[in-house]
Amino acid sequence: MGFAQEYKKDILQKGPQDFHAAALDLFQYQANHNAVYKEYLHFLKINPAEVRHLHQIPFLPIEFFKTHTVQSHAFEPQVIFKSSGTTLQQRSQHMVADAEFYKKHAQALFEETYGVLKECVVLALLPSYLEQGDSSLVMMVDHFIQATGQTQEGFYLRNHADLRQAVQEAKTNGQKVYLFGVTYALLDLAEEVTPNEFSGVTIFETGGMKGRRKEMVREELHHALKAAFGVDAIHSEYGMTELLSQAYSTGEGIFTPSRTLRVLVREVNDPFSVSSEAGSGGVNVIDLANVDSCAFIETKDLGKLYPDGSFEILGRFDNADIRGCNLLVG
Repeated sequence: MGFAQEYKKDILQKGPQDFHAAALDLFQYQANHNAVYKEYLHFLKINPAEVRHLHQIPFLPIEFFKTHTVQSHAFEPQVIFKSSGTTLQQRSQHMVADAEFYKKHAQALFEETYGVLKECVVLALLPSYLEQGDSSLVMMVDHFIQATGQTQEGFYLRNHADLRQAVQEAKTNGQKVYLFGVTYALLDLAEEVTPNEFSGVTIFETGGMKGRRKEMVREELHHALKAAFGVDAIHSEYGMTELLSQAYSTGEGIFTPSRTLRVLVREVNDPFSVSSEAGSGGVNVIDLANVDSCAFIETKDLGKLYPDGSFEILGRFDNADIRGCNLLVG
């Protein structure tokens, strides 16, 4: 069994016991076997043998997923995740060697925060993702739906009446309900629901107006959604096409890093000045599940890192494309 297969097996079985050591091992592997990343390090005149700490690791700009095939070894992808975007935009592509690994890993991370999915009900209001296709979010949520064993339909485009009926049916049966929704679609639904109709439902806003509505700051958005749906908190999922791990916020827009994902921040005007200390700046992500692509990504998100490793997404760099991850300005 090669490095990548053994590494993924370990992630699924028990996860990294020492994140720092696991990240450095993965860095050495990708620095030598990922052609794009290796060339990038060569361009920066980085000697991988001299990298001994996380903040010394160079992060690959996320734009490379648009212009290059980012793979750590030769494989025929089982699936290619593509970012959201218009026909005029070049969409990022993430080559996935093992779709089952992605689904099992995503389920494990979700259940570590929210408990087992079996006998719960998962509903999804993700019209733009469904229509565009090739979405990692859709594959993840579809897997969650299958894992519940539910009888209700999982995905809804704009048929809000059927979605509301599914919620009431689940609540009548005493089942826990999770609703994943793209931001503008949740706001559309919020205009139709009656008070307390969605009380007790855990609502995840996955970010993004997709040009359908005026952008709102997170506090304003969450206040409006909480009031309309009669819930105490709006949850969020931090993920993107280029990542195979997710992080979740149970309220207030503060994300808890999962066992395979860590955030570091970089100076806004100096992308090579990276720190694992608390502070604000550009968001760099280490995703240990990205064994087959690149685990070290310089995103276009702006964020704030807290001393306990939790983080907040504050917005986007001015010239960044509109993307399918959390776009809200806090």
